[in-house]
Amino acid sequence: MSNFTIVVHGGAGTILKKDMSPELEHAYSGVLQDALDSGYASLEKGGTAIDAVKAAIIVLEDNVLFNAGKGSVFTKKGVQEMDAAIMSGADLSAGAICGVRNVRNPIELAAEVMTNSNHVFLSGKGANDFAIQQGIKLEPDDYFFSQFRYDQWKAIRDSDTYSLDHTNHHLEELLRDRKFGTVGAVAMDAAGNIAAATSTGGMTNKKYGRIGDSPVIGAGTYANNKTCAISCTGHGEMFIRAVASYDVSCLMEYKGLSLQEAMHRVVNEKLVSMNGEGGMIGIDIHGNAAMVFNSAGMYRGLKSSKGENLVAIYK
Repeated sequence: MSNFTIVVHGGAGTILKKDMSPELEHAYSGVLQDALDSGYASLEKGGTAIDAVKAAIIVLEDNVLFNAGKGSVFTKKGVQEMDAAIMSGADLSAGAICGVRNVRNPIELAAEVMTNSNHVFLSGKGANDFAIQQGIKLEPDDYFFSQFRYDQWKAIRDSDTYSLDHTNHHLEELLRDRKFGTVGAVAMDAAGNIAAATSTGGMTNKKYGRIGDSPVIGAGTYANNKTCAISCTGHGEMFIRAVASYDVSCLMEYKGLSLQEAMHRVVNEKLVSMNGEGGMIGIDIHGNAAMVFNSAGMYRGLKSSKGENLVAIYK
């Protein structure tokens, strides 16, 4: 095996060309390409699939355009609570964190949980304590402040409305130019191992410490060298109930479906039947990649050692 591939997403939802300025479209495309280039550079140097997905996601977490890391949305209390997960297909090791604050790159913390904690999933203050112990970079609250996210939150903070990644039917006007979303990456390295990772700031105005599918292994994130690596984005509650990413793997392992067929069945049949909007990216152990979504758009991209390079936003 010497081929390698990286695939990324930056969220799915009501992403329409008519709502997007050329400047904003260019900005999104540029960051997606930067993330692909970063993950690809890691693979090209002989890095593992885990190294690659982490490198790609850090680029997206550091950019205010996406609802992860720096660009994370405001909760009901007016703070950022971030979730992330990472999984290695080679040995099914995984690390996940939820409800963390002030962590610059939540995906780095998830990776530390995977390799250095003897656990899979840490939450809230405990996860933050572990971050400090491991020397993970923290940032003050104002690092995570962005005016348009604040305005978006301010418009609904006194209501029981919450806002998904890229869709808010109550706030369509305010959000017309402000699309944002969960980020994810999947990769296959030159050794033929695969990995998946996902990072998110969750829902705007979320209450009660709500957690979505992103950090839940088997729901928003899953990787298994027998089948595929998957990262999801969309209405987290439905993706959890559908065990979306693991279901793709199961359809491949037990029913012999191809990656594309399995992802199609989960995204366009199972999730649609539950009114679950969103999408996912995937890669199988042969290096085949797929990007499937049932929403109007999904920020996405792919780069491979076969010379493929694609960045797309709309259907």
